[in-house]
Amino acid sequence: MLDYNHRPKVADHVNAAVDAALVTENAAQPRREYLGGSRLGHACERALQFEFAGAPKDEGAGFSGQTLRIFAIGHALEDLAIRWLHAAGFDLYTRRGNRPDGEQFGFAIARGRIRGHVDGIIAAAPDTLSLGVPALWECKTMNARNWRETVAKGVTVSKPVYAAQIALYQAYMEPAVPGISENPALFTAINKDTAELHHEFVPFDVDLAQRMSDRAVRILQATDAGELLPRIAREPDFHECRLCPWAKRCWRLAV
Repeated sequence: MLDYNHRPKVADHVNAAVDAALVTENAAQPRREYLGGSRLGHACERALQFEFAGAPKDEGAGFSGQTLRIFAIGHALEDLAIRWLHAAGFDLYTRRGNRPDGEQFGFAIARGRIRGHVDGIIAAAPDTLSLGVPALWECKTMNARNWRETVAKGVTVSKPVYAAQIALYQAYMEPAVPGISENPALFTAINKDTAELHHEFVPFDVDLAQRMSDRAVRILQATDAGELLPRIAREPDFHECRLCPWAKRCWRLAV
């Protein structure tokens, strides 16, 4: 007699073990107790406030093992991009002294409550680029759809969160790396599906940097005062809300 009931395959068992280990490892990481410059361009200030305050995420809204694997692959691809740019003639610094154990470049302001860590600083580039240095380098990995959109529209239009990050980093790295805000940043996007590369120059947007800095101060002040900032939407079915890991918590609260 044939048994048509599903029986877990070897892959199911191994993947479950891997994902469980990754989730446990991630849960053991200390909570980030500062506003990250890479996040300040997020559309909803209240979501950023929940994140900064360490509010528990809705049940089941934490990172899955698969999501953590995607993050890890992104970090590995960034390391490859660094090697490729070095081979292409870029003098690119990702850590002080370019030592594996060197401190990562970054900034901390507001008594360390606002921080950012940059992917790299370009000290020299191939002459054909006519790139002024020092210049910020930021790298992101994307699926094919998001990559094509970024190529077509540019990072400022297609990925405003990344554009805000770049502007903030150019502004706040200026004291440590004089001249970095005077030169365009080099933004690199890697297509995770095809290994295609996209590069573009991003001039310093001083107004965007100021708006994001003001937003950070607003989030800190509201959190210190025990006040909730406005939601981005009036209804919970708004697309940003449907993806938010604090959506249930947020919409249970009074307006």
